[in-house]
Amino acid sequence: MRFDSALGLESRRGPVATTGKIIIYTLMVVVFTGPLIGLLISAFNKTLDPTSFSLWPDEFTLENFVQAKDKNVYLYLLNSFIVVGFGLLLQVLVSVFAAYSLARKKFRGMTFVLLLMLTTMMLPEEIIAIPLSLVLADLPLLHLNLIGTYAGMILPVGAWGFSILVMTEFMKEVPVELEEAARIDGAGELRIFATIIVPLCRPALGVIGVFGFTMIWDQYLLPLIVAPESDMWTLPIALRSLRSDEEVGIGVLLAASLLALLPSIIAFLAFQRQFMRGLTSGAVKG
Repeated sequence: MRFDSALGLESRRGPVATTGKIIIYTLMVVVFTGPLIGLLISAFNKTLDPTSFSLWPDEFTLENFVQAKDKNVYLYLLNSFIVVGFGLLLQVLVSVFAAYSLARKKFRGMTFVLLLMLTTMMLPEEIIAIPLSLVLADLPLLHLNLIGTYAGMILPVGAWGFSILVMTEFMKEVPVELEEAARIDGAGELRIFATIIVPLCRPALGVIGVFGFTMIWDQYLLPLIVAPESDMWTLPIALRSLRSDEEVGIGVLLAASLLALLPSIIAFLAFQRQFMRGLTSGAVKG
């Protein structure tokens, strides 16, 4: 990503322009990475002073992470990984199959389905909190109570309108001629889907993978509704509880915050190439 074009510095040459670029880029690095660096340093610092900032811990220690274990932070972290792992897998599968139907098939009511998905994206979570709790307490047709289960935190995030719409628009750009050629060669519907459509949509999978991971990982209201006991809490809920606990020191809270932040960064780095390709492809096609 280039900032000089947006700032009008690309055509400028000479020492003054170079110095200006260095200053601007340095400010951007400080603004965007400063809080992360501060969190990283403070999590390993024994003597914490909220009013000071240093590039290295005054007294390096792992005591904050040891105390975090005593506060069950690692249990909450494990719960978060369970929910995001199965939830993201389910969300990607649902998005891919739903997008294939919307992009490659024609059926009555397709416009209404797309409009319905857009409507669900516009509704704040607080509005659907009570209806969602009633549905999870008595699942329609099956009459199952999902309150207090991992399934209650996984199933509601299995379908996300954003991911379906991204995959739908990307699949629409896959040439129809590829499918026709495969059908002439005797390929069936499932084989076309698995060997032609899905591989060509890897950039879009990177986009929905990053956004889906972040969406599920940051869920607060849903685990709050489903998990009545603390042993099923995810890390966002645990952070709120630790913050209100007077016996928990600031070091433990910072260590837990770092553990909550790192997975999102790792997920972005893991899908970075596909993510950037997906965004670029969408910009070119649009």
